[in-house]
Amino acid sequence: MPQVAVRTGVPLNYEISGEGDPLLLVMGTSGSILLWGEMVQRLSQRFRVIAFDNRGLGGSGRGEGAISVASMAEDTSALLEALEIPRAHVMGWSLGSAVVQELALAHPEQVASAVMYATWGRCDGFQRSVLAALRYPYVHRDLETALATAGLAFSPQLLDSPDLEAMLGAMLPAFPQDEDQMQVTVEQWDADLAHDTLDRLGGITAPTLVLVGEQDLLTPPWQARKVADAVPGARFELLTGPGSSHCVHMERPDDVVGPVTAFLAEHSLLQQT
Repeated sequence: MPQVAVRTGVPLNYEISGEGDPLLLVMGTSGSILLWGEMVQRLSQRFRVIAFDNRGLGGSGRGEGAISVASMAEDTSALLEALEIPRAHVMGWSLGSAVVQELALAHPEQVASAVMYATWGRCDGFQRSVLAALRYPYVHRDLETALATAGLAFSPQLLDSPDLEAMLGAMLPAFPQDEDQMQVTVEQWDADLAHDTLDRLGGITAPTLVLVGEQDLLTPPWQARKVADAVPGARFELLTGPGSSHCVHMERPDDVVGPVTAFLAEHSLLQQT
């Protein structure tokens, strides 16, 4: 995969696939492009999909300075500039959804529409406890425990499935691979915990879809609902039933691709010109 140097001083690893309206995918905490699973392949059947590794993970450089949701939004804006994409649909998962919020507020001209998948605007007590528990193994560089606690991101059905071990094994390359990447992940968890846009979300002008699974423990549905209520005109989509976890795009990819594709079709760049 190619790298491109961006104005924020970091080389970002990215891949582009498919044709159509540009759709930028922003990854969540600890993950690289691989953690999108089947989403890139499926979405690239309709869109020009740009997926990338956030700074310090996957094949992207760390660069200098603190990692925050706002700084990651600037990286994202800079990537679009470097790739000469003036305006794109932007979909973020988990931490990536927080980045999309900050991007839509700081650079509205770049965001044709926003998909905030597994999102929140400010941690409440329950969410803070869950995220703090997930952060802890990375602080102590204990990848085995980190992977064990990552089970909180999956549904009870998958955790009891005989396919789980093979699935986790295939996902290992998507997780932090060394000491430096473990430290970056700690900084990402800190960014998650500090994220607070709730009182500013009313300033988002991009058409917005908020998508969440009812079994999501990391970004619970009530937190996503607060975001949808705060963003003017936002659509709220709750996925229910078995497999509706924080990783519903892995467990039930069709049920994520369907509403996302329908929403983006309503807000085609051709209609906005």
